[in-house]
Amino acid sequence: MATLNPYGKLNEAEQERLVARRKTRRRITIIAISSIVLIAVVVAAAVGVTQTKKNNNDDNPRLSSAVKAACAATLYPDSCYTSLAPLVNSGDIKPQDLYKLSIQVAIDELSKSSNDFLQNGITKLNITDKRTLAAVESCRELLSLALDHLNASLSVNGATLLDAVDDLKTWLSSAGTYQQTCIDDLSSVSPALGSRANEVFKNSGEYTSNGLAFIHTYDESIDAMGAIGRRRLMSSGSGGEAGWLSFKERRLLQTASSKIKADAVVAKDGSGKYRTITAALKAVPEKSKKRFVIYVKKGVYFENVKVEKKMLNVMMVGDGKDATIVSASLNFVDGTPTFQSATFDVAGQGFIARDMGFRNTAGAAKHQAVALKSTADHSVFYRCKMDAFQDTLYAHSNRQFYRDCDIYGTVDFIFGNSAVVIQNCNILPKKPMQGQQITITAQGKIDPNQNTGIAIQNCTIAPAANLSGVSTFLGRPWKNYSTTVYFQNKMDKFIDPKGWLPWVGTTAPDTIFYAEYQNSGTGAVTKNRVKWKGLRLNLNANQVKKFTVGKFIEGEKWIPATGASYKSGL
Repeated sequence: MATLNPYGKLNEAEQERLVARRKTRRRITIIAISSIVLIAVVVAAAVGVTQTKKNNNDDNPRLSSAVKAACAATLYPDSCYTSLAPLVNSGDIKPQDLYKLSIQVAIDELSKSSNDFLQNGITKLNITDKRTLAAVESCRELLSLALDHLNASLSVNGATLLDAVDDLKTWLSSAGTYQQTCIDDLSSVSPALGSRANEVFKNSGEYTSNGLAFIHTYDESIDAMGAIGRRRLMSSGSGGEAGWLSFKERRLLQTASSKIKADAVVAKDGSGKYRTITAALKAVPEKSKKRFVIYVKKGVYFENVKVEKKMLNVMMVGDGKDATIVSASLNFVDGTPTFQSATFDVAGQGFIARDMGFRNTAGAAKHQAVALKSTADHSVFYRCKMDAFQDTLYAHSNRQFYRDCDIYGTVDFIFGNSAVVIQNCNILPKKPMQGQQITITAQGKIDPNQNTGIAIQNCTIAPAANLSGVSTFLGRPWKNYSTTVYFQNKMDKFIDPKGWLPWVGTTAPDTIFYAEYQNSGTGAVTKNRVKWKGLRLNLNANQVKKFTVGKFIEGEKWIPATGASYKSGL
């Protein structure tokens, strides 16, 4: 409460000074708390090492205590200490040194455990089941992606730790997600094999989390110090450098499809150089910094398309979301793991799609059947359509943006563990199987330090069919730290008054972060929402801004180059 002015009401200038003093005091307090672990402790470690360079850690209790204190900021302090303490033997230890050591031990452990599991352990089992073999192949790809992201996190192309902190948090969040998805996919087909994988990759998962905790604590410390306007480097991703476009290229998303000068043209009628999208993708140069444009003429293309991780900066343009359609039907029931079931699968960084439709026609009875999956950092989908039933849109990992799209589905039909903003889209639940309930989102955040979540802004949420008698929920928590925020959307009355559904049981972990803010429509009324600790219904504008395009996915630094329309803030 403000101190009263004995001469009357505070004027505006006095009020501003009072507010400024309060902010300054608060900032000083935050600095003291958030910096002490990573900065003061590391200085203590440096002093300890300098004084006893010739001693090992067992003979250096000061160094030992310092490393333990630094590791206290992680989720796994024991594995942090036991993996790092033997390696800290320099007299000039810095925060970035601890960070790099943590990433190196994660790389070493994941490389070893991947080889032991995939090359040695699996081959001895003589697996013949098609679905299990497919899940193993998913693991092979996922663990390769995890190693790519860990290596990218260790080498930031000459950038300082401060410059690259946003990228590092994204890549480490993704590296952890890849390892968890491997375990999840194996568990879905063989609980015993999933349990074995969980044991094998326990250490690499913990070491990855420890590195993420270091970079998260470092970032919070810098924020608390008020590092205004600090430069954040949009450096190379896990596969190469982002492509910065010329002004002419930035207009691509606003240019009529027929007038685009494409590097490759796909047409079912033979009027283009290629008849399939897969054939056209073979012409994409590896790790190119230049935008490669593929124009896909109207038609239904029955193929499973994969934009490989080495295919950077690909742009695919169709003749409309209902005119150029990619269609397939891989699904879990028929033997394909969820991670491999996508009709259209994007791994190459900097991917853009415009005016295209992606559908999985397996049907509700086939359960998990993905229409579109993206693991690509800085991927954009503009004026597209995703149509399936369960698990339609798999926004798996990294930073993603969807604008002016139509998304259809039934169960968990927007899911994954990316940092994704879905803006100005139509979210359209379809009629599910008899007895099923509709859940729009299932977010998979596994670590509180991950910078991931689903942000849905200014969308229209309306039924695509008669859903009388069907309960429809905004989402359910797939993992313990599930993070989903709905703000400024229009919701029809078909949304269940409880709003959210538990994954199991009758409640949700206290560690989730669900929020609703400034939504409208009968379905947005919150008075009868579930009484979960993790559901926030009274956030202020500053808290919600953290989930906007500008803040959550640093969109102002990369989306303008794509030419896509977007709103940066609230």
